[in-house]
Amino acid sequence: MRADARRNYDRLVETARHAFAERGTEASLEDIAKTAGVGIGTLYRHFPTRQALLREVLRDGIAAIRDKGRQVLEGPATPVDALAEWLRALIRHTATFRGLSAEIMGGLREEGSEFSEACGLMEAIGAELLTRAQATGAVRADVGPDDLIKLVSAMAWLSEQGEDDTGRLVGIMFDGLLVGANAPAVSS
Repeated sequence: MRADARRNYDRLVETARHAFAERGTEASLEDIAKTAGVGIGTLYRHFPTRQALLREVLRDGIAAIRDKGRQVLEGPATPVDALAEWLRALIRHTATFRGLSAEIMGGLREEGSEFSEACGLMEAIGAELLTRAQATGAVRADVGPDDLIKLVSAMAWLSEQGEDDTGRLVGIMFDGLLVGANAPAVSS
C-alpha cells in the first residue's frame, strides 16, 4: 500500500472506531469518511462494506478474545471456570459498540461475509471451551456453541441498553448452563 493510501486507511479505521463508540455500529459511513478527510469512494475502496470496516476496527479485540480463550484453556482454571471467564470477556467485547451484538449474530448467520470469519473464530474457541467443560459433566450436554453466542449476544444487548445488573444476569445465565442448576427450558 502506498504511504498516502496507508494513512487514509489508518485514519478511516481510527475515525470509525470513535464513530462506532459514540453512535454505534450504524454510524454514518459518509460522516466517517468526511471526518477522516477522505471521500466516500476512498472509504469504499478500502472497505467495500460496513462489515469489512467493522471487522478491521475490531481486529485487535477479536484477537484478544481468541487469545483469552487460549489462555484460559491452557491455564490452571477448571474447565467450568475457564468457560465462565471467557464468556465474561466475550460479553464485555460484544458490548463494545451499540449494535455489535446484532452484527455478530448476523455474521454467524451470513456465511462468507466479511464478518463471518471473525465471528467463526470466536465461536470455535467457545466450542472448545464448552466441550471441555461438558466433558467434566458439570455443563449441560444439550448446549451448543451457537447457544453460547446467542446468550452472549443477549447479555451484550442488555449491556448496550444500559442495564445496570448485567453481571447478575450473566450469573443467572451461567447457572442455567450447569447440570442440575435449572431444568431444561421448555421450547415454545
